[in-house]
Amino acid sequence: MAVTAAFFILVLALFYLATSVKVVRQGYEYTIEHFGRFVTVAKPGFNFYPAFFYRVGRRVNMMEQVLDIPGQEIITKDNAMVAVDGVVFFQVLDPAKAAYEVSDLYMAIMQLTTTNLRTVMGSMDLDELLSKRDEINARLLSVVDHATSPWGVKITRVEIKDIRPPADISNAMARQMKAERDKRASILEAEGLRASEILRAEGEKQAQILQAEGRREAAFRDAEARERSAEAEAKATQMVSQAIETGSTQAINYFVAQKYVDAVGKFAESANAKTILFPVEATQLIGTLGGIGELAREALGREAPPPPAAIERSRKGPFEGQA
Repeated sequence: MAVTAAFFILVLALFYLATSVKVVRQGYEYTIEHFGRFVTVAKPGFNFYPAFFYRVGRRVNMMEQVLDIPGQEIITKDNAMVAVDGVVFFQVLDPAKAAYEVSDLYMAIMQLTTTNLRTVMGSMDLDELLSKRDEINARLLSVVDHATSPWGVKITRVEIKDIRPPADISNAMARQMKAERDKRASILEAEGLRASEILRAEGEKQAQILQAEGRREAAFRDAEARERSAEAEAKATQMVSQAIETGSTQAINYFVAQKYVDAVGKFAESANAKTILFPVEATQLIGTLGGIGELAREALGREAPPPPAAIERSRKGPFEGQA
């Protein structure tokens, strides 16, 4: 009987020790209650708390967790209905607050995120909703994190997974995008044509300027040539005038011979002229040329020989003197 009682006491002692030992897994922390009142937190590892006096209140997960936010129907500021879903990343920093400040931590975070999701996205237009996801995430993170800080929870990230507008709005947006791209293409094409016309006009302007400069340069050269020709003619006239003043008849003969030769040359230039009739005798031209030679000798400072006697010839018709 005594042996049985001792064995029973030993079993009770072992059972008491086993129930008093608390082994906490890594990533978790347990709240310890003394007759229902929170007293401490059991850290990961071996912990001993006498049974019947202390018990584990809550087993709190201290790792970062992901909470899926189910799809919500939200009305935007411009009265567009969109379906939105997202995820929330959070981590418990204070297990006592997470266990005793809120009754259901997961449900509370989900409801809080859903409510603020409707508030934030409902205050924006559809275009802002689709183009400013980063801004929505930042605003949700700030609001939810501030609201959950008394619970000992840190909200690390809030992400919008998908925004699904109605089918008719999606089709309208597709048409709008196509119209916008067509508009950009038309603008770019018009700008290209405008640039092309401007370059063409600039080229024509530059060509006209160069042509005008060429004509001006040619006119300047022609004027300069005429000026030099006139100067030479004036100088020659002056020299001849001076020769006439000194009593030289060869100068007059020079001018007469020059005009005579020019006139005869014009007769020869005619394409239809096969026969040329001279109104004067050829000997007069020869005499005039001889006067030119006298003028040249006088210009060189040589003494001119006495002029030969004029040859008298009687003017006869083409049939006189023939038998």
